[in-house]
Amino acid sequence: MAVKLDTLRFPPSSRRSFLQLSAAVSAAAVFHPMTEAMLAGATERSFPQDAVMINLNENPLGPCEASRQAVANIAAQGGRYLTSVTAELVSAVAAAEGLKPEYIRAFAGSSDPLYFSVLAFTSPAKSYVMADPGYEAGSRAAEFMGSRVVKVPLTKTFSHDVKAMAAVPDAGLIYLCNPNNPTGTMTAHSDIEYALANKPAGSVLMVDEAYLHFSDGESALDLVKADKDVIVLRTFSKIYGMAGLRCGMAIARPDLLAKITNYGGTAYIPITAGVAAVAGLQEPQLVPQRKKINADTRSSVFEWLDRNGYAYTPSQANFFMIETHRPAKAVIDALAKQNVFIGRIWPSVPTHVRVTVGTPAEMDIFRDAFAQVMSMPVPASA
Repeated sequence: MAVKLDTLRFPPSSRRSFLQLSAAVSAAAVFHPMTEAMLAGATERSFPQDAVMINLNENPLGPCEASRQAVANIAAQGGRYLTSVTAELVSAVAAAEGLKPEYIRAFAGSSDPLYFSVLAFTSPAKSYVMADPGYEAGSRAAEFMGSRVVKVPLTKTFSHDVKAMAAVPDAGLIYLCNPNNPTGTMTAHSDIEYALANKPAGSVLMVDEAYLHFSDGESALDLVKADKDVIVLRTFSKIYGMAGLRCGMAIARPDLLAKITNYGGTAYIPITAGVAAVAGLQEPQLVPQRKKINADTRSSVFEWLDRNGYAYTPSQANFFMIETHRPAKAVIDALAKQNVFIGRIWPSVPTHVRVTVGTPAEMDIFRDAFAQVMSMPVPASA
């Protein structure tokens, strides 16, 4: 027998839950997860072929040779779904990190699980808490959902102010990017433990470790293994050089993963991304070698900045921020005229610019262009 929807009756609490779920599903249908490129508007413009693109925290080295070969080898099977590739990736990550496979869910990048977590754990009654300046994608989703966004300024050492973040009484999801985007700075594991121990009951802590492999920092995966209220995000976009291939994951207790996947996510990822990621994981020297390459290049730029009196954030990632003492947009636009493209603007630090660590040759070009721009008179609006 057909039942008219307007004849259904729900208890008040069930009705509220149903309406919240309906709103979230509706939002999921029209709001696409934001990536670094989308936030920068890079998908809406083209760049000269010889441009120095140090604007999106990409890895200029790209996928390693083994990953490239794996993509080439499987391309001919692109007409098949081959869901087993996703299972193989999950198994490989589980073995590498000492996790149970059911604690891992693969996605096409880490933007999807971030967005789905906002849908799952925030609402008009449960706030999204983040650092300021911080990575904005989650806040965009929260605002779209009608959730309150609480931006907590970084400490004087550019780490997350975990005491202030954990003290937000209506927090639903507390987001920590570690190292933090856009500053590249670390928050100590002990601070993450503090946030977890002192957050409001029922809230969830998310630790985005997109850039962790570039740093000397400690992962929060031990807290996942201890079955705490924490979700760790990982991606192959950064140190593995696979930003365009789109491969990432959420790592958490199975019940938390189930709440995330209620709002989206397929059961498998693109086969090219899956085999490339597995191949990268099987290269034991890949991460340490690339970490050293990045650190050496970054240190060289920092030494130049020190010699020339420029202040910058003590980054452990593949990007950093420079204090320019003038409007960031003026610096960004002036560098673009020299074919050098750097990161976007964060309103809370309007005179800072974010610079991705490129190749040594690219950073040489950046230094020359930046010196020329900074030698120009400060705009009258500054």
